[in-house]
Amino acid sequence: QVRLVESGGGLVQVGDSLSLSCTAAGSDSSDYAVGWIRQVPGKEREVVAAITRSGNSAYYRDSVKGRFFISRDNGKNTVFLQMNSLKAEDTGVFFCAAARASRGIYYSSPRNYDHWGPGTQVTVSS
Repeated sequence: QVRLVESGGGLVQVGDSLSLSCTAAGSDSSDYAVGWIRQVPGKEREVVAAITRSGNSAYYRDSVKGRFFISRDNGKNTVFLQMNSLKAEDTGVFFCAAARASRGIYYSSPRNYDHWGPGTQVTVSS
């Protein structure tokens, strides 16, 4: 059973950058596809970025393409989300989530993930 913990959230200004980290424990993280999921009050959770087990392929939601970058270091059991040119609408709770997957697979729907971290708040102030 993999356990996930996010870090790096906070309060920033529009246009700033922020980097999130997701550290896995309890299992080899290289067996899992990982996603970053955003939750905004009153709205459904949405996957903003996802990455395959090896890190060779990634998915980005249209609204974050060119601004967010997901990467992973399997040796450190850590997945990163670099967020640049932040907008007020990026505000939300960001969850790291994982699911066992075949090689080359990432998941763009929150329903595919069965291991979740507690989340970290990202607030972008205008």
